[in-house]
Amino acid sequence: MSVRRPLVAGNWKLNGSRESVKALASALSAGAQGLSCDLLVCPVSVHIADVQSLLENTVVQVGAQNCSDEDAGAYTGEVSAVMLKEFGCSHIITGHSERRALYGETSSIVAKKTAAALRSGLTPIVCIGETLEQRQAGQLQSVIDEQLDAVINEIGIEAVGDAVIAYEPVWAIGTGQSASAEQAQEVHAMIRSKLQALDAAVAEKTPILYGGSVKPDNAAELFSQADIDGGLIGGAALDAASFLAIGKAAS
Repeated sequence: MSVRRPLVAGNWKLNGSRESVKALASALSAGAQGLSCDLLVCPVSVHIADVQSLLENTVVQVGAQNCSDEDAGAYTGEVSAVMLKEFGCSHIITGHSERRALYGETSSIVAKKTAAALRSGLTPIVCIGETLEQRQAGQLQSVIDEQLDAVINEIGIEAVGDAVIAYEPVWAIGTGQSASAEQAQEVHAMIRSKLQALDAAVAEKTPILYGGSVKPDNAAELFSQADIDGGLIGGAALDAASFLAIGKAAS
């Protein structure tokens, strides 16, 4: 029996007005009681305080979409994990494919941000995954290895047990094209066996989420796979009913 509690995390990306975000948080606060999975939402950083105040004392946790790899200093425009912790965040997404592709974040930068999150007592959700070109060229394993190895080399295998891994096939993000449950399970099993070879206890306890067009109608099948411990949800997380339905599937 797995010791891993399912986690459904919503990445709100660059969406929402102050008003709409408060409405979404209120709807989640009202609807989330009684779910037996962990729920997390990651708003834009300027919305975190509002969302946190509405979700305090509920089962929904609040996280951030990104952080600096530095704790403080002359880094204009950055927000540190230390500061996010102070505003009640429990998790930080690191290495999202959009950060890698659009903002040039290398696996080395992702590893340093992951270390910063852990140093501040936050749980990093480390995103890894391949593009369609990489998958078609047979590079799936080498891409996953490169992205994971950078993090393991930076924080050590034991600390991976304090993180969450999110497998996101880049070709399935926001495209409406989800990996089949079997395709997703195959990669999750590959990731877990890689951890297993380094530390069996860490492999057993580290949650691996699936991210890539998860919706209420495919969530139950995805979450029923042996190595899929929940989801990192994009578009569907912006609709309270859809997000709660996905949470129900994970419960």
